[in-house]
Amino acid sequence: MTDRPFVIGVAGGSGSGKTTVVRELCRRLGPDRVTVVHHDSYYADNRDLPAAEREIINYDHPDALETSLLIEHLTVLREGRPVDVPVYDFERHLRTNETQRAEPRPVVIVDGILILWHRELRELMDVKVFVDTDPDIRFIRRLQRDLHERGRALDSVIQQYSATVRPMHLEFVEPSKRWADVIIPRGGLNRVAVDMLAARVETALEGG
Repeated sequence: MTDRPFVIGVAGGSGSGKTTVVRELCRRLGPDRVTVVHHDSYYADNRDLPAAEREIINYDHPDALETSLLIEHLTVLREGRPVDVPVYDFERHLRTNETQRAEPRPVVIVDGILILWHRELRELMDVKVFVDTDPDIRFIRRLQRDLHERGRALDSVIQQYSATVRPMHLEFVEPSKRWADVIIPRGGLNRVAVDMLAARVETALEGG
């Protein structure tokens, strides 16, 4: 293990339990040793588009995200320098003028549904994880999140899931599982898998 951060990529479908896995890893490794960067923060800046047009963008397609900026930022973090991560407003579907500083701690976790789809991004990761959860569980979790955390309407969430979320999952997210080093079934509730992953990272940090 060198002085550069150890990078973990955590992918999986929307509502699969990525957040739970990341939270557990932070708890096991120590939050002062981990920096988390979300691919969701890098949705393209479409503030020049009217609100009605922003609402119909396919946000589950790789082209909806400015992954090139994430690759640039992750490269900088690996070099031991901090970056300013964009802050995205999910209710208005636009990037705000604010940023959030991300420091190059010993462990950097990158999460998102599409992070394993991009070869250049994959190549920056030391361990690639795919969180695998049944479709009905993922849908329920996404529904609850969008209603309570992102201020979405029920009909809007269901329509988006049918029109883009499910098709894009089948086209891009599920196939990206082939590039994972570790597949965690049953999401973040699989404590055995999470514990094994955390132990692997601890070993790497100790130079093993």
